[in-house]
Amino acid sequence: MTTVTLQMPDEVFAAMREDPTHFGSELRLAAAMNWYRRGAISQEVAASVAGLDRTDFLLALARHGEDSFHVSLDELAREIADG
Repeated sequence: MTTVTLQMPDEVFAAMREDPTHFGSELRLAAAMNWYRRGAISQEVAASVAGLDRTDFLLALARHGEDSFHVSLDELAREIADG
């Protein structure tokens, strides 16, 4: 696993009322949700980025009001037609 180090101003932790460890976990989850929402990564990869199993990632998406599954109307129509 690769380690990435970010430098953040101390004010960020005070403004977010977070300690650096919890902030890092939240940052990983936010990145995973963003990349998953954009279709850049799968649920499985997003869960791994967030440090969660797939079920917990889906629950985190729900807590944040994010869609768990991404299906376009065209894809849905094809699936219905293929029945």
